[in-house]
Amino acid sequence: MSTNIKTAATPAELGVGNFYRVAIVGAGTLKGKEVADVLNERNFPSVDVKLLDDEEALGQLESVGDAVTFIQNVRDEQFRKIDFTFFASDPETTRKNWKTARNAGSAIVDLSHALEGEPDATVRSPWVERQLGQALIPELQPGPAVAAHPAATVLALLLLRTQRAGEIKRAVATVFQPASEHGQKGMDELHEQTVNLLSFQQLPKKIFDAHVAFNVLTRYGNDSVPALATVQDRVLRHYHRIAGKAAPQPSLILVQAPIFHGHAFAVHVELAGTPSLEDISKALAGDHVTLASGADDAPTNVNAAGQAGIQVVVTPDANQPNGFWLWAASDNLRIAAANAVECAESMAAARPRGKIQ
Repeated sequence: MSTNIKTAATPAELGVGNFYRVAIVGAGTLKGKEVADVLNERNFPSVDVKLLDDEEALGQLESVGDAVTFIQNVRDEQFRKIDFTFFASDPETTRKNWKTARNAGSAIVDLSHALEGEPDATVRSPWVERQLGQALIPELQPGPAVAAHPAATVLALLLLRTQRAGEIKRAVATVFQPASEHGQKGMDELHEQTVNLLSFQQLPKKIFDAHVAFNVLTRYGNDSVPALATVQDRVLRHYHRIAGKAAPQPSLILVQAPIFHGHAFAVHVELAGTPSLEDISKALAGDHVTLASGADDAPTNVNAAGQAGIQVVVTPDANQPNGFWLWAASDNLRIAAANAVECAESMAAARPRGKIQ
């Protein structure tokens, strides 16, 4: 029996002068796979996409567009002549390798959030930048672009849009976090806990150090890294950095929900005036936001899976004439990957094609 595997075209076949070379570190992770998918969907001009990861994913076959390639080990020489490196790995791997990639001439896009404290790093969300009308000034040697936490991107876009209907006096948000924010291991542990609980067996707690299945938590066990409070602080910090000082300042609580995939949001906004439901809906409408019109398309984390946008429904607050509830859902991995790829696209404006660094 023969197996036909379509490999990537050679630089000569594609005309390397019009394309970039890309590396994805953490290519075997959920985020890494999503980045590869988004690069293909957006037709990112790449002649070659290197898939890199640790020993656990080494040799694994992954598809990049129509091509199938192997995941290779992360080594210094892998970053030579790479234009863009996406770090979708764990923070430790990012911190260990990003300077090697940068010194080899690569632009850095960080989805692990390990580099947000670096002096020249910028936390970015192109969706929010466009909403604010911010003009990006191309830099010949840009610092690392840290893709904003997907929950921060969703909250910023919703609140910035809502305030077009009137001044927001108060905003309170509850964000329901899925197990996939901890990668495949988080999803596996939730699955194992669910199965073991139903069969009256001991629950594995290596990732969350807590009982997650059929449960809702506002904190993990002491041995879980990162702590839920740490993630909550990151969401708020990223929100402030991408939305700006003039944006509404929400109160936030992050909740670990017993769901595998997709963020869900319950956001209460109180406005200074008394806009109508139609006013709020019109303000929210636009790129990346889909307003639900009935029960069939009501926002759920299941419906949001695989969608590169935010599903929203608006309902009035029965007790406050100027209050509204926004119930929203989004694919956390897809939004993170989409913003990361758009960061690279904007950085490409200052990177001549065909002149591999």
